[in-house]
Amino acid sequence: MNAEGTESQGRRTDTKIKCVVWDLDNTVWDGILSEAGADQLRPGVRAVIEQLDDRGILHSIASRNEHDLAMARLSALGVGEYFLYPQISWGAKSTAIARIAEELNIATNTIAFIDDDPFERDEVASQHPDVLCIDAADASGVSELARMQPRFVTTDAATRREKYRAEIQRQETAEGMAPGEFLRSLNMVFTIEEAGPSDLERLEELTVRTNQLNSTGLTYTFTDLEAFRESPDHLLLVASLDDRYGAYGKIGIAVVDRSHDEWRVLLLLMSCRVMSRGVGKVLLSHVLQLAADEHHRIVADFVHTPSNRAMFITLKLAGFTSVEGEGEPLRLIHDLSAIDAVPDYIDLRIIA
Repeated sequence: MNAEGTESQGRRTDTKIKCVVWDLDNTVWDGILSEAGADQLRPGVRAVIEQLDDRGILHSIASRNEHDLAMARLSALGVGEYFLYPQISWGAKSTAIARIAEELNIATNTIAFIDDDPFERDEVASQHPDVLCIDAADASGVSELARMQPRFVTTDAATRREKYRAEIQRQETAEGMAPGEFLRSLNMVFTIEEAGPSDLERLEELTVRTNQLNSTGLTYTFTDLEAFRESPDHLLLVASLDDRYGAYGKIGIAVVDRSHDEWRVLLLLMSCRVMSRGVGKVLLSHVLQLAADEHHRIVADFVHTPSNRAMFITLKLAGFTSVEGEGEPLRLIHDLSAIDAVPDYIDLRIIA
């Protein structure tokens, strides 16, 4: 399998939904909470919430209500645990959605918004035209939409909400602590290994879901990744992260073409969930060290997308420089004279 043939298999796909944001009155429940309504969930809502949660799609709230009263009612109806970073106040719902996207560290084009009021849907659409706005009358069929159906439901997906709950605990712990002190308190273990057959579904999911820290913006299918894994000319690495609050799961991928004296990084990807953990360059440094140990030059492909500037900065800070030329992918080169060390608060484990 040559590098050009493999690269052509990478593709951009329709964006999958990562979070469904719900209104409450006459949307999640029947009636209006402030008017002594909200005694029961609307038909089909519980099933949709549970089905999407099982697929790794998150839920949140944008509602004009009294926060504590609304959360108490959600808990009484048995669905309160499903909603992350609920925005329940009297402000604009477009502002609420922006805050949810920020808290979850996802793009607004991966959010769906369900509301019974066309004014509210239009207000959100006016500020976030890439949000999928859905009439509450159609809520029971939401789980059937193509953008709500990942190709695989991986272990990481099925436990995604719990991972975000753990992140909320981390944020609460970090309050009042210096950044360095907090990172050391996490007891992070970063593991790098060559991908096995059981990793491929999750790795496909990562390429589809990760936008900000994706060096080319391309996605690769299970079949593409399997071909990389089986090719003697390619290296397919997977990274995972754990800390004292639990497992983040598989959070990073590197695909390296080793068929020539000059190694070529076809894809470098890191989950946005770990951006603030100081681990962004650990996998990259490992790849650079492998190239240095085997006395190879190394270049990296980079394609600008609307959301991956953070990855470009990561590559530049790691010592990559741009090579003159036109068009994309950009060809970035590293002279391997200086490779960043692993931060001392991270326990790096390489599994051969």
